[in-house]
Amino acid sequence: MDQAAPSRKRNVSHPTLDFPVILLLSANLTPQELQDLRGQIPTLTDDINEAEVVLGKVFRKERAQFELRKLGVHTEEVDLSTRPASATPPRKRPRRSSPALVSSDLDSDTASEDEIQKRLAGPAPVEPTVQVVKLSWFTESVRTGEVLPIHSYIVYNGRRVSQSPSKPSPADRAATVMERALADAASQPKSSRPGSSQSGRGATYAAHPVRPALHRQTTSEQKRNAHLPPIPDHLHTTYSCQRPTPVHPPNEDFIEELERIRAVRTLTGDKIGVRAYSSAIATVAAYPYKFQTSQEVARLPGCGDKIALLFKEFRDAGRIQEARQQESDPKLAVLKLFYDIWGVAETTARDFYNRGWRDLDDIVEYGWDTLTRVQQIGVKYYDEFQLKIPRPEVESISETILAHANKMRPGFEMVVVGGYRRGKAASGDVDVVLSHREESATEYFVERIVVSLEHAGYITHTLSLSTANSERRQQPVEWKGNDRKAGSGFDTLDKALVVWQDPNWEGQAAAGQSPNPSPGPSHRKKNPNPHRRVDIIISPWKTAGCAVLGWSSGTTFQRDLRRYCKKELRLKFDSSGIRSRSTGAWVDLESGPDGSPAPDMLTAERRVFDGLGLEWRPPKERCTR
Repeated sequence: MDQAAPSRKRNVSHPTLDFPVILLLSANLTPQELQDLRGQIPTLTDDINEAEVVLGKVFRKERAQFELRKLGVHTEEVDLSTRPASATPPRKRPRRSSPALVSSDLDSDTASEDEIQKRLAGPAPVEPTVQVVKLSWFTESVRTGEVLPIHSYIVYNGRRVSQSPSKPSPADRAATVMERALADAASQPKSSRPGSSQSGRGATYAAHPVRPALHRQTTSEQKRNAHLPPIPDHLHTTYSCQRPTPVHPPNEDFIEELERIRAVRTLTGDKIGVRAYSSAIATVAAYPYKFQTSQEVARLPGCGDKIALLFKEFRDAGRIQEARQQESDPKLAVLKLFYDIWGVAETTARDFYNRGWRDLDDIVEYGWDTLTRVQQIGVKYYDEFQLKIPRPEVESISETILAHANKMRPGFEMVVVGGYRRGKAASGDVDVVLSHREESATEYFVERIVVSLEHAGYITHTLSLSTANSERRQQPVEWKGNDRKAGSGFDTLDKALVVWQDPNWEGQAAAGQSPNPSPGPSHRKKNPNPHRRVDIIISPWKTAGCAVLGWSSGTTFQRDLRRYCKKELRLKFDSSGIRSRSTGAWVDLESGPDGSPAPDMLTAERRVFDGLGLEWRPPKERCTR
């Protein structure tokens, strides 16, 4: 861009305000208003290709698109709903494409596999965006004496598109890349270097602040690459629900490093990054051989060059620098502390940090009354909830729940699900699915079992209690079409999320307390048993197989199961049952050929696999982390 272009008109009406380059729309302005504004805007331009902001008296995105088309600019809308409210328009640099769309602008649930692959491959150039903002942004900035954040004034944000798009040839694309590279090199100061921080309005937060260095292959690596083991058949699919994924895969140490990077993406709100790393982790976990070379990693679906370079760094250094950000970045360490509070998601953790809180004491001292009851309980039992639950204790808790259920209504059956069923040595919480062959037995039963366990002293707090399934008469959740807002989430069964503490302990009698103590003198010994997180799920028998399948599988396995049902079968999978996306009708995969119910809950789960055309995978092969 010619910095002395004659189309830019500057005045000195507001020499202290550093506005971006502005193009003023004449729509809805009187001739006098237009003349006055043109005299006030210090960075006015008449060239739409030079403008950083399009200013106008418009309030609807459709009108903004119309005005842009009048100027010969065709666009498609870009969602910037996750952009920070303090964001201001970045300054353009000569002949540079706009920064790549950050990952948080994409929805992690709807992103295609192509988008995931592009993310793993790194940012790619995108067409410049055009922002149309309300006139009040300029007038209020002048009134307050400072350039206000632009986010809340944006009417429309569009990406330029060709009116008649045509796919460029490989030669054209190569020429464009070279032109941009030469232009970038010419525009960079001699002292600048890649990765150095630049001050000024154009600086942005890098989604990947640490980038693995490129590497050269040695002769020995080339020889190993020539004899790589074949990619297993089950890794030729992008659906992790079609692969065996063991709890302890051969490349578990490398996976742990990738999980640390994914944790950073979670804390920083990078949803698409979280999904990208989840896909890569699921693939690596399903690979049956120990990695030898980075090329072996790059050829796998969901990995590519990005993950291959991270493996090269891990193999050479024994660790990945980017995975250690929580150790070196004090902010990330605080966010992780808050995120580990039960009832606090990543957005809430960032909100706590932005309030100036830096530890649990700050939350208690300055924000206790602003917390939800669940969050208060999460803070109160923070240390105990971080403790893992050994398998024998998981079994003891589940046996107690089943005994109480059958005492109230004989005939209940149970499957312990979650990490326990996938073979973990210790679990973060206890998940159990209860069901009964008589449908009337499971209706609103969750309320009764919670009351019984509370009276027995096992449940100390009820964090959440849902009777959504009973309220719809225990029917699979209704399919409401493709509108995402109409969805009900992965799980819609009756369930209770509770805090559990065994009321029995050694020496209890000597301390003068009964197994179900009533409030008494403060000198009595406190129950030393840790508080545990327990989820009690109630399912009617006709859909118990879906419930057990949904609650037994790893997170990525569950996500890919839903995606597989949607893309391949036109079905909607939910732990409450399966619906047809075409007719909305319930699809019964658990009854026998004669319509008879499944003989047990595990047989029902197998029938769901069969009905979906999936090879049976035992829970210990669904460990997608």
